[in-house]
Amino acid sequence: MQNMLTIISNALCRIAGRNVGAQTVSELLVDLSEYVNVTSSPPATPASAQTRRQPPEPPPPVCAPLDRDQADRPGGRVVVSRSFADFNSTATFDIKKCDVHRLEEAPPLKAELTRDQGLQYYRVMQTVRRMELKADQLYKQKIIRGFCHLYDGQEACAVGIEAAINPTDHLITAYRAHGYTYTRGISVKQILAELTGRRGGVAKGKGGSMHMYAPHFYGGNGIVGAQVPLGAGIALACQYQGNNQVCVSLYGDGAANQGQLFESFNMAALWKLPCVFICENNKYGMGTSVERASASTDYYKRGDYIPGLRVDGMDVLCVREATRFAAEHCRSGKGPIIMELQTYRYHGHSMSDPGVSYRTRDEIQEVRSKSDPITMLKERMLSNNMASVEEFKEIDVAIRKEVEEAAQYATSDPEPPLGELCNHIFSNDSPLEVRGINPWVKLKSVS
Repeated sequence: MQNMLTIISNALCRIAGRNVGAQTVSELLVDLSEYVNVTSSPPATPASAQTRRQPPEPPPPVCAPLDRDQADRPGGRVVVSRSFADFNSTATFDIKKCDVHRLEEAPPLKAELTRDQGLQYYRVMQTVRRMELKADQLYKQKIIRGFCHLYDGQEACAVGIEAAINPTDHLITAYRAHGYTYTRGISVKQILAELTGRRGGVAKGKGGSMHMYAPHFYGGNGIVGAQVPLGAGIALACQYQGNNQVCVSLYGDGAANQGQLFESFNMAALWKLPCVFICENNKYGMGTSVERASASTDYYKRGDYIPGLRVDGMDVLCVREATRFAAEHCRSGKGPIIMELQTYRYHGHSMSDPGVSYRTRDEIQEVRSKSDPITMLKERMLSNNMASVEEFKEIDVAIRKEVEEAAQYATSDPEPPLGELCNHIFSNDSPLEVRGINPWVKLKSVS
């Protein structure tokens, strides 16, 4: 039976123009039910082209639009008979219960997902994943230099948070910042160009991995925990201006023992600041496990007098619902709240850390196989007839193309000239002189 399925699978792959052996048996069964009209190579007529399923256009920030020109495939043409009406437009899913601290209510135990939302979340998470893998490759080729902290494995945190807050809300994080830079509206091209130190980078090639910025995004910050009091200050500005905005201030489990966090907690609680403090607990602070670094690993209780939530950070829906709950808590004038997102990074702490000296490859593989945020969302949508396997494959192809084009730009764009070294110290000032390495050397800064 297995041999027969393999033969059929290989034949279908050749007809559809795919790599032989790329399909699993489950994907084969989906394709057999989905593709009902196979003809050999004449070009498509307008009528048959209209029957082809097309994924919806998501709102920004997302990857480039899908390449829908699939008219000529080697070996034959596949005409898809299913339309949007064949898919469920919404579904409701059970999500993991959040642990709570000093809260009478909690986030819901069910989350509704629309087809459009699911495809958007998948695109963004998969784009972040591919972008980080490309950064890994460029670093190993010595095209990216210096520090580089990758985010793959933690994509559900960034996407779930962004799905629950407004673009006008504020966000600040530590140096594992590439994912948030993308979800805040910066393109893959600008992010990779910044990593390679090129003029087309988001910080003009002068910030690198740890210093990227966007509207209402105050960057990755290189000093451990230093962004948390800055986030409290941004929340104070929101309160002062009365604009009903919140600030999301992120830090890792490695920064959770920093004294400046507790000073920020104290001020935020005293003044009831609209700040969501989020600990992305990826289980290891550099190479030290949380059990070896913290007497208490209940990071969501660390605020003591501040309410807290502990959330499954590998489930984008769980993160979304918890963040929505936390943001509403802050907007209602109840003051700050702490969230602990239990997540996992697949890479080491930074590119100089192989990540397998203090944890096993089996541990990493187990998380990948059981809790991967992208796979989890994809399987939910497939099992509830919200999308097809082929649709996800088309999205993946488009994302790979976008990331490859961005990488080519990031390796060919020129580096900033030395004369721009001091530019952009201020955003709206007239040109000013900046002292160089001694009082007699003067440089110019242009906004």
